[in-house]
Amino acid sequence: MKNRKVEILAPAGSYESMTAAVCAGADAVYVGGTRFGARAYANNLDEEAMLRAIDYVHLHRCRLYMTVNTLMKEEETEGLFDYLEPCYRQGLDAAIVQDMGAFSYLKEYFPDLHLHASTQMTITGVYGAALLKKLGASRVVTARELSLEEIGRIRDEVDIEIESFVHGALCYCYSGQCLMSSLIGGRSGNRGRCAQTCRLPYEVRQGGKTLNKKDEKYVLSLKDLCTLDILPDILEAGVTSLKIEGRMKSPRYTAGVVSVYRKYVDLYLKEGRGGYRVDEADRRILLDLFDRGGFSDGYYREHNGRHMVALKEKPAFREGNQQLFDYLDRTYVEAERKEPIEGKVILRENAPTQLILTAEGLGKDGSALRVCAEGPEAQSARSQPVTEEKLLKQMGKTGGTPFVFRRLEAELEGAPFLPVQALNELRRTGLVLLEKEAAALYRRAGGTAEERDGSPVTPPEKQRTVLTASAEREDVIRKLAGVPEIARIYVDSGQIGPSRWKDLARICRESGKECFLALPQIFRKREEEYFLRERESLQQAGFDGCLIRSAEEILFLKEKMGYEGRLIFDSSLYTFNRRAQEVMRNLGADGLTYPLELNGSELSALDCRGEELVAYGYLPVMVSAQCIRRTVSGCDRTPGLLKLKDRMGKEFTVRNCCRFCSNTIYNTAPLSLLGQEKKAAGLNPAALRLQFTWEEPGEAAAIAEAFAESFFRGREASLPGEFTKGHFRRGVE
Repeated sequence: MKNRKVEILAPAGSYESMTAAVCAGADAVYVGGTRFGARAYANNLDEEAMLRAIDYVHLHRCRLYMTVNTLMKEEETEGLFDYLEPCYRQGLDAAIVQDMGAFSYLKEYFPDLHLHASTQMTITGVYGAALLKKLGASRVVTARELSLEEIGRIRDEVDIEIESFVHGALCYCYSGQCLMSSLIGGRSGNRGRCAQTCRLPYEVRQGGKTLNKKDEKYVLSLKDLCTLDILPDILEAGVTSLKIEGRMKSPRYTAGVVSVYRKYVDLYLKEGRGGYRVDEADRRILLDLFDRGGFSDGYYREHNGRHMVALKEKPAFREGNQQLFDYLDRTYVEAERKEPIEGKVILRENAPTQLILTAEGLGKDGSALRVCAEGPEAQSARSQPVTEEKLLKQMGKTGGTPFVFRRLEAELEGAPFLPVQALNELRRTGLVLLEKEAAALYRRAGGTAEERDGSPVTPPEKQRTVLTASAEREDVIRKLAGVPEIARIYVDSGQIGPSRWKDLARICRESGKECFLALPQIFRKREEEYFLRERESLQQAGFDGCLIRSAEEILFLKEKMGYEGRLIFDSSLYTFNRRAQEVMRNLGADGLTYPLELNGSELSALDCRGEELVAYGYLPVMVSAQCIRRTVSGCDRTPGLLKLKDRMGKEFTVRNCCRFCSNTIYNTAPLSLLGQEKKAAGLNPAALRLQFTWEEPGEAAAIAEAFAESFFRGREASLPGEFTKGHFRRGVE
């Protein structure tokens, strides 16, 4: 146990939180800068503060990871080099990244920088971890929903560091897959501006009947994660970095949580599982710091559960533990951490004065760091030579420096004399030199700047746009097969079982249409086992290709299933910029889907070769491992639809997919780009996609006919009901 490397990774939403975390015992901190961080509303560090923070953590044997974990629009990528290079030069330890284009860019132009695949990448298994390792990641931050077994498999099969959340807030949706805040109010979680719509009250309805109690309306608000009880299990599963959530919380919170986890990590490393016990008082400390209605162990030991959901409103006010708060402020938040050093001051008559300073473990790879500062020659004392006692007293004052003497020796020869001012200057020079040398160990040369020729991008040749459709109902697919303008149909694998695949693919082919199988948006152990069992059904169905919705599915299909068909990547595999598009094509995409959060002008900046534009459909705003039906009325293993009614009276449809045990929440109104024909045509997409969910066959056919009339026959068409243009006109910040 003693040689086991375990990292406690603390959140820092401010410089003060960073120093508090280090003082409380964190091994590393993750911090956002002024741009590209997933907590846009935190007190993020400007460049000067970030550079100071990098030096500060290194001086105290810690590491700093910079969050560059938002999706980047095409025009934003131009500023990425200048934004990151000063931190890279300073010795930044790693960048946490979500955007595939940014990931590729940083790998190329900052080759010595470690890259951590953000939890926003939705890494849910060995295939995603292996894919990111191939692309150059040194670490993956796993999805919060993973079990201990799934994490253990990543450890066993992929040689990559594993970072997992152990404390703090849990999102209801798989991180990186939430569009709820975005589509409701234009505040995108993928851009660091989540409005936390999951923390609002909702009425769960079915058939006009309310299913949840009046005081249990917070059905999307999960209790905070606390893993003290299962920390040995998490460490033995292969997690090496224990991540604490909370960049929006106070320095006091950060210090308190870090200090508790420091205590129990050290206990486990010293005593092992046999000596591991959790004191109830420490649980109380964590609850006093933040309480949303109790804690849960999260998903490590179970797939979902009602007990994980807060249900009741968080109290607006409760009396705080002022004694605890004062202790944390005094001990960590307001304290200055001092590094113990050893020193030797040498005074000889008529010889330069020397101060030798040694800091154990402060050098590279834990070696000792030693510096020597020289001062003026000591003179022969006329009356009062410097005594050892006076010398040690004067030289031992470290004041506002980050050091404190653990041992200080003096070596005197003869009867030397040196003014107090000269001794003070020697001490200052030595301590400053030691601090500079410690920082210099981490400095790098600059990155390799990208050559920008400034020439305009040549637009691709005009291509013929076709109509495609995805459907979650078999009868709808049969009906759509009769619509001449539809060139391709996607069969949803979550709602339509393998016994129907071959027949539906045949119907499509006989109607002159391609047929693709749409894979799940989340791909984990359950999904893997399902498709391995149905390998023969997939082969015999004769699909023309697959719609890929998760990065996990890329390597799974190619390496595990031996699949050689065409692959279209869905909008959940984000391509906000041209470099991200290039990465996806290099990974085997025969076609891509335009992101749902970019407006028309931003989409026009992308490369539309082979791109599909979603033109109609109830867009999924959340996909979750939780099950609302199970939460409010218990699991009956029956797929179905529920309604979530918000405070404004809007209703979101919820579908539970029992095949893969997941919930999808859809937007209140369907997207429709009818009336946007000219702007859509200007993008020159390869296809316009209609996404059908619970529509009846006749309704689906009428919608398809309206789009055929409007986009392909040049006749005006309209549809009854309420629709949204999504982000096609407004976009997100």
